[in-house]
Amino acid sequence: MWEIAYFSPGFASPLAYQPFLLYLRDTTEVEAAGWLENCMSQRSRRQPNMNLGKGNMAAPSSQSCTALERSIRERVPTLLTDLYQFTMAYAYWRSGRHNEPAVFELFFRDNPFGGGFSLFSGMHDCLLFLRSFRFTDEDVEYLRSVLPPATDPAFFLFLRELDCSGVTLHSVPEGTVVFARVPLMEVSGPLAVVQLLETSLLCLVNYASLVCSNAARFRLAAGSRRKLLEMGLRRAQGPDGGLTASRYTYVGGEERHTHTCKDTHIYIYIYIYTVSFRLSGFDMTSNVQAGFLFGIPVAGTMAHSYVTSFSSLEEVWPQTLVAANGDHDNIDLISLTKGWLGRVCELLGAESGQIHEGELAAFLSYAIAYPHNFLPVIDSYSVTCSGLLNFCAVALSLFELDYSPLGVRLDSGDLCRQSVEVRHVFRLCSEQFSIPAFQSLLIVGTNNISEYSMAELNKKENEIDVVGVGTHLVTCTRQPSLGCVYKLVEVRGSPRMKFSEDPEKSTVPGRKAVYRMLDTEGHPFLDLLCLCEEPAPKACVAVRCHPVVGNKTCQSITPSQVSCLRLEVYTKGQITQPLCSTAETREKVQSSIQTLHPRHKRLQEPDSYIVAVSEKLHHLIAEIRKGSSNNSNFLLAN
Repeated sequence: MWEIAYFSPGFASPLAYQPFLLYLRDTTEVEAAGWLENCMSQRSRRQPNMNLGKGNMAAPSSQSCTALERSIRERVPTLLTDLYQFTMAYAYWRSGRHNEPAVFELFFRDNPFGGGFSLFSGMHDCLLFLRSFRFTDEDVEYLRSVLPPATDPAFFLFLRELDCSGVTLHSVPEGTVVFARVPLMEVSGPLAVVQLLETSLLCLVNYASLVCSNAARFRLAAGSRRKLLEMGLRRAQGPDGGLTASRYTYVGGEERHTHTCKDTHIYIYIYIYTVSFRLSGFDMTSNVQAGFLFGIPVAGTMAHSYVTSFSSLEEVWPQTLVAANGDHDNIDLISLTKGWLGRVCELLGAESGQIHEGELAAFLSYAIAYPHNFLPVIDSYSVTCSGLLNFCAVALSLFELDYSPLGVRLDSGDLCRQSVEVRHVFRLCSEQFSIPAFQSLLIVGTNNISEYSMAELNKKENEIDVVGVGTHLVTCTRQPSLGCVYKLVEVRGSPRMKFSEDPEKSTVPGRKAVYRMLDTEGHPFLDLLCLCEEPAPKACVAVRCHPVVGNKTCQSITPSQVSCLRLEVYTKGQITQPLCSTAETREKVQSSIQTLHPRHKRLQEPDSYIVAVSEKLHHLIAEIRKGSSNNSNFLLAN
């Protein structure tokens, strides 16, 4: 038997981007494909005025692309940096060193959340920032007021003419799975300029990569069955944090698989007339601005305040609804719903005296406004005694008028238990009133969901189809910062290395190339850092290397495949690689994370991924350490 429930991420607008979730049991893909074509044809006839062409899918318009460029300039102006960047730049300029060629690297020291990997994000904004980098007269005048009075006035003329035309950026592609200690970006150019870029680049990469990685963990914890809604804007660290979170939680995540076998449920997503069997990250956001700028599907229906604002059925206006089948007669929805409410109470043995009239009025009012997108929150008073009963009565009325309500939202209490009870009632109504689609209505759960509680959902019996996550996702409560750093590795062609009381904070010197080693199954097992002048490692040829952390004993590895991780993405003031849309980056994340071995994707106690240096780079490190020790007596030299 085939059962169907339509699901729209654009809850609030029937004209929004609308994939439809089909829930098919005991069928084949061939049968499903034919059924889907027929289903879409029927839906098109039922709603002839709904323009669901690809132009109306969640894709950024030319206006939103222009707004994105403007957003970068406003969010990341050139002065968004630390004061000491300017004091160092002045000291370089004062000593005549400001144009010396220098190389910095950006990386992080530990994988976030105790996990086995991270997702590199933020490069898109970094490129736009570099392209627009320039000080205005107003910027320079402000710097004149805050830098020490002894600052040479000619330095401000130098700043006024400064741009990134001399900067070159090599980077790991955005959306790539990355690991601790791997240089994600190499920034080269005039010393003063590349020094000034440090704080801004770190700001753009740190949070974007962290929240994207957090979203991937939530997707792994949720599994492939559930849809995920990001709804953390109101809890985010400011407007920019909320916007960045919405963007990169949509990007980050694990692939969703579809299987065809007996007693297995087949989940198929239709994007207009296309069947998609892959999905990653969060599926939608409540953030309207993120939808506008980045083409992310937006979702949302009502808050408890909407429900509690009603107290009587007299407040419902208009009170009528025209049937979806084209019949122009106005149907009194209040009278129709009252009749269904009596039948539901009789079916469930419920007491009508505990039903909240204001809640029913709120549901009716919203259903009249959006009959195709009816998904109310049902726990404003009591789920079992009022909210569920009122929903069923309104939903049954909508079905009678040939509309398709979506489902309900639960926002408090034991979500698992309540979802089971709600699904049971849906099935009873489906059987009693001969409406097959009723038992497959959506159940959305939202109640301070964390990664831990998300994982617990998979251990308990529940019927939750969609989970909304806010605070713990966007604020990254388990780890507030990724801890990216930006370190000098070369000046005037000479390698530089930072020593530290803490060996973990020492850096790897020299300009480097980064290679990813893959095993026979295509899983990455080691990232190798080599000096740029070294020949690239080859597939099926043994390579000797030394791990960067842990056991640093030399070891020999033989990769089945080798890929170069970094590309030149910016040079001479120009972006040299196509800028990817949010959707394209999402696809890259999907492809990259799919290659990971399951042992590196475990949420708890994942296997450590090896990052190593070549023998030549290892020898360079040893020579610099030795040279530093020998040079410590320079004061005693003649």
